[in-house]
Amino acid sequence: MSSSDPPRHRCSAVVLVITLLLIGFSVAAADDASWTEDSSLETPGCTNKFQMVKILNWVDGVESNDFFTGLTAQFGESLPSDADQGVRSPVAFVHPLDSCSNLSSRLDGRIALSIRGNCAFTEKAKHAEAAGASALLVINDKEDLDEMGCMEKDTSLNVSIPVLMISKSSGDALNRSMVDNKSVELLLYAPSRPAVDLTAGLLLLMAVGTVVVASLWSDLTDPDQANESYSILAKEITGAGTRKDDPEKEILDISVTGAVFFIVTASIFLLLLFYFMSSWFVWVLTIFFCIGGMQGMHNIITAVLLRKWRNLGRRSVKLPLLGTMSWMSLLVNIFCLSFAVFWFVKRHTSYAWAGQDILGICLMITALQVVRLPNIKVATVLLCCAFVYDIFWVFISPLIFHESVMIVVAQGDSSSGESIPMLLRIPRFFDPWGGYDMIGFGDILFPGLLISFASRYDKIKKRVISSGYFLWLTIGYGVGLLLTYLGLYLMDGHGQPALLYIVPCTLGLAVILGLVRGELKELWNYGTEESESDTPEDPLPVA
Repeated sequence: MSSSDPPRHRCSAVVLVITLLLIGFSVAAADDASWTEDSSLETPGCTNKFQMVKILNWVDGVESNDFFTGLTAQFGESLPSDADQGVRSPVAFVHPLDSCSNLSSRLDGRIALSIRGNCAFTEKAKHAEAAGASALLVINDKEDLDEMGCMEKDTSLNVSIPVLMISKSSGDALNRSMVDNKSVELLLYAPSRPAVDLTAGLLLLMAVGTVVVASLWSDLTDPDQANESYSILAKEITGAGTRKDDPEKEILDISVTGAVFFIVTASIFLLLLFYFMSSWFVWVLTIFFCIGGMQGMHNIITAVLLRKWRNLGRRSVKLPLLGTMSWMSLLVNIFCLSFAVFWFVKRHTSYAWAGQDILGICLMITALQVVRLPNIKVATVLLCCAFVYDIFWVFISPLIFHESVMIVVAQGDSSSGESIPMLLRIPRFFDPWGGYDMIGFGDILFPGLLISFASRYDKIKKRVISSGYFLWLTIGYGVGLLLTYLGLYLMDGHGQPALLYIVPCTLGLAVILGLVRGELKELWNYGTEESESDTPEDPLPVA
């Protein structure tokens, strides 16, 4: 590589700052329509499970491109799971609008529209059914879909029409469609989710692949130099028991104090997002994300090109403000900038997830070359703090803030449609409800730091893959992700603190393997003076 070329692992201060902020965002979720709570009150005729409903609509015989979403009641007739089995029926507002008393006119097979009002949902349903309605849609007075259960006085129910709730905005849209005596028809059905989400498997492969590639990056891009470096590292120890790093590589070793400070900083940043979430705030974060992703992409592309064609970096050009850089680096920078700008402009399109994932993976691979764990002691402090952090902000924070802080931040600013880009996401291609499966950067970077450490340790100790730590921790990481998505499935799509499952499957496995092999003390003090004195014949540098 020419001296005019930027160092392969050079990372500006802005990338480090962005990485340290984004790494703390950790959640696995399904961004889609779902329902997770059931009422504990069950009486005869009131035992239905709450189901999400798709509502297709036609105005004067022309089908709309969009559909409404509803939630079935705990009583009433069940809806078909296939649109072909549904019945297309006209819709009409009831009189009185709240359906809290006998209706003034017959509905004769039409779908009744009612506002929420002050009476029981079961009472509304009885009045609509008595007037001949084929179904009842209750328009809520807010955007949330509340569960419609039974009252204690309802000892037995016999409602034979479907009853469901729709949001206030859906009701307003139907009302606008019905002006000027236009004919509006609806078709109701409740499609079920597939038992196995195949796209979650693709997301799992993306996460594991990112960690593996980042851990083996030097071997993949320059294997000869990597082997030479690992041989030298086993012998070059400074007086403090740490190795002399390559001056062209900017490396940040995390300390115990730094690990605790980082988790505290990540929590503060998460709270700022929770309280001050707005479109401009998300825009600023998105711009920083683009800058970090662009620099990460540049590092990866240049490393791959130089792996194949080493002479590409020799021809340089001097530019104002930017200084001297190679023509290759300049062209790659232009490509990366164009890619980032294109994604930023098109970030609300249906295909924007692919660009977001590419930028995010590039950023994380670069981050794992720059930030590293020196030993298992620091890994234990960092991952245990992250373990508590993840559980608190997903599961415990609703008890204090009345909402899950991590999940609210993951959903972004609903008023503007902007969302935080610090996660990988992939569409649910085989789900009739659509939406996305998502995993936060923290769920990749936190365990990635430990797995990268294991990879360096194995190489320096010249371990074969089966007797080392890297392979087993990678498998443990995959198992942790599988458990995360199992929890996501069992909790009907409620966001999961992925580190709850990943930390025991990675850090816990590393500790168990270290104990079984009698190497835990060595791993714990790796790179320190104590480790050096314990194993003088095989000095252990900081990896």
